[in-house]
Amino acid sequence: MSSPPNAIDSVGGMFVFKAAVVGSGDAAREIAAAIEAAGVEVVLIDGVSFAGLGDVDLVIEAMPERMEVKHRVFAELDVATPGHAILATTTAGLSITEIGEITLRPEKVVGLHFAAPRVVEVVESDDTAPETAQAAANFVQKLVVPDDQDFATHYGTAILPARPRRPRDKAKVEVGVQVVERWILARLRNQRFFSLTELNGAIAMLLGELNGRPMRRLGVSRQQLFDELDRPALAALPIEPYVYAEWRQRRVGLDYHVDIDGHYYSVPHRLLRQQLEARITARTVELFHKGERVACHLLGGARGRHTTVTEHMPSSHRRHAGWTHERIQRDAAAIGPDTASLVEVILRSRPHPEQGFRACLGILRLARQYGTDRLEAACRRGLEIGARSYGSISSILDKGLDRQPLPRAVQAPELPLDHPNIRGSRYYH
Repeated sequence: MSSPPNAIDSVGGMFVFKAAVVGSGDAAREIAAAIEAAGVEVVLIDGVSFAGLGDVDLVIEAMPERMEVKHRVFAELDVATPGHAILATTTAGLSITEIGEITLRPEKVVGLHFAAPRVVEVVESDDTAPETAQAAANFVQKLVVPDDQDFATHYGTAILPARPRRPRDKAKVEVGVQVVERWILARLRNQRFFSLTELNGAIAMLLGELNGRPMRRLGVSRQQLFDELDRPALAALPIEPYVYAEWRQRRVGLDYHVDIDGHYYSVPHRLLRQQLEARITARTVELFHKGERVACHLLGGARGRHTTVTEHMPSSHRRHAGWTHERIQRDAAAIGPDTASLVEVILRSRPHPEQGFRACLGILRLARQYGTDRLEAACRRGLEIGARSYGSISSILDKGLDRQPLPRAVQAPELPLDHPNIRGSRYYH
């Protein structure tokens, strides 16, 4: 039976049509974005209100690592979700069994440890039912496919994952482990080695002997079978080794940059406010929109700085954005002349004015919290002391420095022109 559209097959004919993520941090948003990218409807709730969960099939909790918080959330989820729904926690250090005991369905509580949005470990509690663990494993398998598929494509192979707790799915592998334990580990168990090189040498000698032994049923050795069947079918390794990549969901900002670990990388201006996928390796950042690579940058740079490709931001792009240089200046001037002056200084200090949009819009939004009069006073102080960032202006307002008088520069006393130490023009004539 084929899966219905926009659903992930779980177990026993069950499908995950809708999932929910509970949390307000970056981790919760990234998990929700990964689920959405897998084609499943997902809702993100903040952990305060639990309305709208009556039709979900899976809930993933990503709240702070405190047991009292987990208990409160799972008690609410137990009431707000249907009885068939799986309740998952992302905890990395708390007892999943203890978390599940607060509910009336501990057998449907499981751990999903997200080392990254697409690197997930399924962790069972003492009460987790096998079908719950299987359903969770099937679900997260859809989330980790991009990395697995990249690896398989790079080496020209296919991956057929085995089910958890199903050793018969990989019987030959299990038998191979058993043979090694009997013929190698058992023979070395009473020996002492003083270096890894010495141990590896002993293992290699016994491994060659093991592979050269004729197998009872086939009458030939493993080495002979490898030479006759496997070796001729092997393909050459790629010239370049596989590079591990981490995938993240990112949204393009008003300045045509995306935030990766506090550094901003440019993308074509036509992608303003679009959702992108970032592929991050040890050296590069690649940005994809609907499967198409739209930008590639070298990874690195200081936090808060920009890496910009000029072609991504032609001068004509300003006509296409809702926020423009002129609009920001107009809104700043409506607050006051000092706010307008500070915004102008910030925009002119950037290689591309759009790189200052984030700071300027953040400063203008401070008027909602503190009022226009205080923001104008803070900008006046910022101009006086050389503050040119959102963080500086926000700190001035937060500490109330805008209400204190500006420091006056101390002027040096003027020396009289008629003084014995001043030679005057007559000295030279």
